[in-house]
Amino acid sequence: MTGVVELTRRDFEELVADALDRIPPELARLMDNVVITVEEESEEGLLGLYEGIPLTERGDAYFGVLPDRIFIYRNNICGICDTPEQVVEEVRVTVIHEIAHHFGIDDDRLTELGWG
Repeated sequence: MTGVVELTRRDFEELVADALDRIPPELARLMDNVVITVEEESEEGLLGLYEGIPLTERGDAYFGVLPDRIFIYRNNICGICDTPEQVVEEVRVTVIHEIAHHFGIDDDRLTELGWG
């Protein structure tokens, strides 16, 4: 792909919100202490990034901790897509991928599941 779809930050944030709305309610209720943010770009070329302590690694001592953070990188995603429809799909996949990390699912397992 050669890419570069132009989307305003607001339109892109709406795509992220739409992707979050598509998370099944039973999973969304389990998400805990996590903030999802749109950033302009990642110098490493990442589409998304999860930083935090996955739910599967939180123990009894987990309290008073700053929220986990999920970053979705607007320019990086728009830069690999040729159409607005591709941006919608890439945002959806990236949001699901990073939320999976919050649930403790690693990249190898995501690849096995088709979300790599």
